Amino acid sequence: MPTIPLTLRGAQLLKDELHRLKTVDRPAVITAIAEARAQGDLSENAEYDAARERQGFIEGRIAELEGKLANAQVIDARLVDAEGRVVFASTVELEDLKSGDTVTYQIVGDDEADIKAGRISVSSPIARALIGKYAGDVAEVQAPGGVREYEILTVRYE
Repeated sequence: MPTIPLTLRGAQLLKDELHRLKTVDRPAVITAIAEARAQGDLSENAEYDAARERQGFIEGRIAELEGKLANAQVIDARLVDAEGRVVFASTVELEDLKSGDTVTYQIVGDDEADIKAGRISVSSPIARALIGKYAGDVAEVQAPGGVREYEILTVRYE
């Protein structure tokens, strides 16, 4: 399995979810299965079927998170010596050259992406266009509505 880039924040979120699944959700579903079994006939027991389905989801998610964390490459932007270049985990302030609007994005791993919170996936078209550029450079991004140009105003490592 290839390495999965994560920011410190993203790795902690995955660890927190894994801990919750193992210590809260898994025991709760085991209890629900035991209670459903106590009701008797399992062939027509909807509660039992739902609890077993939930258990399958939880166990699958635990395995997925453990795999991602085992293959994670955690990157602390503050320790990256990028010499002003846009790199994974950096925060970039951009100006849309057509509209004049400014936006700020942090480039993060696929699991951490949340456009509303200003975090874009490293595999997104805009991130791919920004990687390796410096403040003052113009990045051309192929968007659904055509090519958009963004000037990089600042690059920060937070």
